[in-house]
Amino acid sequence: MNPRYDVLVIGAGVVGCSVARELSRYRLSIGVLEKGPDVCMETSSRNSAVLHAGYNNKTGSLMAKFCVEGNRTFDQAAKELDIPYRRTGKLVVGFTDEDREKLEGLKEQGERNGIEGIKIVERDFIDRKAPYVGGNFAMWSPTTAILSPFQFTFGMAENAASNGARFFFDSEVTGITHGHFHGSSFVPDFQAQAGEKSSEAASGAYDPDGGYLVETKSGQFFCRWVINCAGLGSDKISSMLGIDEYTLYPCRGEYFILDRNLSHMLPLPAYPVPNIKTGGLGIHLTPTLDGNIMVGPSTEYIDSREDYSATQAVMDMLIEDGGRIFPYLKKESFIRNFAGIRPKLAPPGVGGFHDFVIERRDSLAPHAVNLVGIESPGLTSAVPIAHEVIRLMKEVEPLAENPDFNPIRRRIVTFRDKSPEEQARLIAENPDYGDIICRCETITKAEVLAAIRGPLGAKTVTGVKYRCRAMMGRCQGGYCQPKITELLMEEKGIRPEDLTYERRGSYLFTGEVREK
Repeated sequence: MNPRYDVLVIGAGVVGCSVARELSRYRLSIGVLEKGPDVCMETSSRNSAVLHAGYNNKTGSLMAKFCVEGNRTFDQAAKELDIPYRRTGKLVVGFTDEDREKLEGLKEQGERNGIEGIKIVERDFIDRKAPYVGGNFAMWSPTTAILSPFQFTFGMAENAASNGARFFFDSEVTGITHGHFHGSSFVPDFQAQAGEKSSEAASGAYDPDGGYLVETKSGQFFCRWVINCAGLGSDKISSMLGIDEYTLYPCRGEYFILDRNLSHMLPLPAYPVPNIKTGGLGIHLTPTLDGNIMVGPSTEYIDSREDYSATQAVMDMLIEDGGRIFPYLKKESFIRNFAGIRPKLAPPGVGGFHDFVIERRDSLAPHAVNLVGIESPGLTSAVPIAHEVIRLMKEVEPLAENPDFNPIRRRIVTFRDKSPEEQARLIAENPDYGDIICRCETITKAEVLAAIRGPLGAKTVTGVKYRCRAMMGRCQGGYCQPKITELLMEEKGIRPEDLTYERRGSYLFTGEVREK
């Protein structure tokens, strides 16, 4: 019989990895199925990298509840998982009387949601906090933070793996069948497929023999529980579970990344007054922990869930709209553009935000927790969402705590931010710290190798990039990418023609490759 787990989590984005990590606190066998070759491949790696406060979300919604909770409790997760972040605060700037009225409404909504410290401030406050930011007044949000979404996701995934969860990549789910286990055999419950659930399943009673056959492109898996954390594909997984009432609408947001030479001019995120009907928060500027500035995102409904194109018209719009808030945008400072895709439940023409779907529907899918439409603030809400999944499971099945659970994970030791004395010590302990691979970001060979060799180590060029920041500097890999590909092939035994940049089919080489 193929692998059998207590729980299969579908999707290895930040929510799926958080669910896997929180589940590993219990005596459960856990598998994580991911269609891509690595964790953090889609929405979790393509966003503004902001820990939101929760004032944008409707009072009483799951979005509001979990965003506020996620912000308030993030310090503990960051400490345990060594996630870099900084509570910079945030300015939502306004120019007109209409803007001021909208900001007053946001402030009141934030206060109803339980946020402390938000207030309307005037130009003199902006000048003290961020003098290069435009605007006549603003709403100040002191608890907003910037973080590394990569390290957040990897931290959850690596800690889950160290506590026993198993990850299966290139394992896109193609079918899900409910049935029952009889010893080592699985018998599909065809009556259940026809909608005639047993009385135990319909009532949500614990059925120790009930479970699922989950078919993937890499093989079959069996489990008692399915947790749908499939992000952009969550409506499809929901339909496979028999809950076919949801449709996701992919909504693309494009960004510019600016060089670090402007980092001193923007110490905190600066947002415009949002037009909620568009389904986004407007073109904003956000500093990263490493000194770059991101401009974006746009909001554009598209047909494809994998179209990460950057378009000239949108790039021009980012410059124009971003320049209202930050008048110092210069094209010579742009080093890269990219796009992310939101899994929106709100359709085109309606816009705005529909609330998170986090549900158990025992009459249709016993022993399954269904998560659909987890868009922003999903990153901020990831841990509270995981706790909600566990709460829903506990309503059906008692879960015993895992006495061996270890909450601690440590990220790759970085070289660039160390003192000269600490750098000398690192080199003495490991000479690979003396070999600079990425000049722009001062990333060493030791760090690249740690990204490849570590827990759930990288198998793609982007996997290395996300783990240690190599190739994220001014030259965007012009100098270091050949060295990184060489190390990847050596360490993983990958043939040149099989090496990929990011996704399946993104091959770097074709035909003959000249040997050095």
